[in-house]
Amino acid sequence: MMALAVDLALALVAAAAALSFWRLLIGPSAPDRILALDTLYINTIALLILLGLRLDSALYFEAALLIAVIGFVGTLALCKYLLRGDIIE
Repeated sequence: MMALAVDLALALVAAAAALSFWRLLIGPSAPDRILALDTLYINTIALLILLGLRLDSALYFEAALLIAVIGFVGTLALCKYLLRGDIIE
């Protein structure tokens, strides 16, 4: 039963990631694209955690943690660039 739930969750989160990627490609403005990229990071983290549960491997949890940190720093840098025009001041 648990394997079925994880498989269903994997499919649904993959569909959400595909829709986020679509918004990233066709977003009408830069803030929309940044928000889609942030959502894509979150979906990727969820996919890695679910895959780690499915395959019973702790390596995927570490990869999810790394993507979370990189996603946070990347979103912060993009937002600062949009607001100020420069990342480091």
